[in-house]
Amino acid sequence: MTKFFALFGYAIIFSLVAFAQQTPSLERLKSNAAVKHDESNPFVADKPLIKPAGAAVEQTLLGSKTVIVLTSSFEGLGESFVGPQGTATLRNPSDNSLAVGLDHIVQIVNARMAIFSKKGKTFSESGTPLYGPVETRNVFRGFGGPCENMNNGDAVVRYDQLANRWLIVMPTFRKGISRNIDTATKQRVPQTQPGAAVQLFQPPLTQEIPPVNGQRPPAPRLPAEGTFCMCYAISTSPDPMGSYYRYEFERDLFPDYPRPTVWPDGYYTTTSTGDDVIEKHAYVVDRNKMLQGLDAKEQSFIIKDVNFIINADLDGQQLPPVGAPSIMMATGGSQLKNVLEDDGIYMWNYHVDWNNFSNTKIEGPIKIPVAPYHYLGGGQLTKAVPQPGTEQHLDAQGDKLMARLVYRKIGNRESVVGVHSVSTAAGGGGVRWYEFLVNRDRTVNLYQQGTYAPDSNFRWMASAAIDKKGNIGIGYSFGGKNDFPGQRFAGRHFGDPLGKLTLNEVVLVKGEASQTNTLRWEDYTQTAMDPSDDETIWYVGDYLKKGAKNYSSKIGAFKLGKK
Repeated sequence: MTKFFALFGYAIIFSLVAFAQQTPSLERLKSNAAVKHDESNPFVADKPLIKPAGAAVEQTLLGSKTVIVLTSSFEGLGESFVGPQGTATLRNPSDNSLAVGLDHIVQIVNARMAIFSKKGKTFSESGTPLYGPVETRNVFRGFGGPCENMNNGDAVVRYDQLANRWLIVMPTFRKGISRNIDTATKQRVPQTQPGAAVQLFQPPLTQEIPPVNGQRPPAPRLPAEGTFCMCYAISTSPDPMGSYYRYEFERDLFPDYPRPTVWPDGYYTTTSTGDDVIEKHAYVVDRNKMLQGLDAKEQSFIIKDVNFIINADLDGQQLPPVGAPSIMMATGGSQLKNVLEDDGIYMWNYHVDWNNFSNTKIEGPIKIPVAPYHYLGGGQLTKAVPQPGTEQHLDAQGDKLMARLVYRKIGNRESVVGVHSVSTAAGGGGVRWYEFLVNRDRTVNLYQQGTYAPDSNFRWMASAAIDKKGNIGIGYSFGGKNDFPGQRFAGRHFGDPLGKLTLNEVVLVKGEASQTNTLRWEDYTQTAMDPSDDETIWYVGDYLKKGAKNYSSKIGAFKLGKK
């Protein structure tokens, strides 16, 4: 990824001492009028100017309701984690992803995955490691091609609540020879997908030696031949330890930062060509056929000159109207063009037709006016968040909407909640959040908005969820110059005063050390609705233990309480 460096100029002042040798003379010079004069804006060091309309939506006090309950928490993948398959080397950023099923919890961190117990009918407690840490590509063992041969970061797990199935999506960041290519003749021989479902591979116990600094090694040089891929694995049952249908879809462009989402007519996934080009990809695969293990197709669009786009991810069991398009949204501005603020969220409708591909289309963008915002840290891959005892600041990914963009239908009310990280008037970082209402004609209006910034600390890289009552819960990283980076959670009840997170924040985990080896922090965190009660919101995020060289993760379950 592209790195940005700040250059600072230093003024050097020389003191000159003159020794008088004679009486100095005085000569009157002519008087001149000023060429121009004005009054400058107030000088503000190290923080952007926040427009009054943006500051007006800031929530500068904690919520007054102390009703959020942390019902369960345990250690996820990270430094010192040990599971049935031993230990793992975990690199920055963590790319933390989480999904929750009826009896299990699945976590993917960068290029490793683990499966945990969830308290309920099968297990007496949550958090017992049942599988892992293993390479994410283990789910593609025996499949062949790049999906089996290349283990990659940025893999994401989802639980499809509508079908009670697990979805694992893994990109390949190096070119490889597709399964559709005969390696002997180099001719294309299309393979039927997915073939028979295959049991999840159980690797032996291993112990990996962590790297010195916890960062990714230099990327290998890409071969001239081959293709990038997006790899899909869909479980055949609610058991993540069972069998999976596997699919490989070729990609011409580098498939960075995939954000898969669940919608009735497809699994929608957006990706990015890279950090130094303004080009995004909007893909959809045939969910209904993949759930049956049938040969499936993928349709796609390339969208230029937009920020990172994300599709709405469905929470709950109530479906949108039949044939409703998937909603996509993005922030405005452009870091590469040094446009670091905007006053709109931009939306598209993605219509897919699996019977006639020529009818598939994306309509938009449509600007939804919102309060002005300024990217926290000026965007992504910047030193945004200070830490105690070090000059190393952390990245905030401040240029984009974060996963998940959540859709929920309750009765006839359809809403979408989105979050991103913004600069605040106090010089810190806040969680800007929105709730949009979806109209019958599939247009979208802003219903409420707020920036959660109850003090001058930094709250950033959030993830949201909506429970079955319409309550909103948001997890986020927390830290600042006096607080080590950790994880917190806040929320609101349906019907509370608009624009306010009225439920006082709860600490999931308090950071015990600063991260000094890299500015990269998480890249994203994750919420997941519990399908057992459609009320418990699970959340995962990173922190560092005292004396640790690399991050750990904490997984927690929250209930938002009664109004």
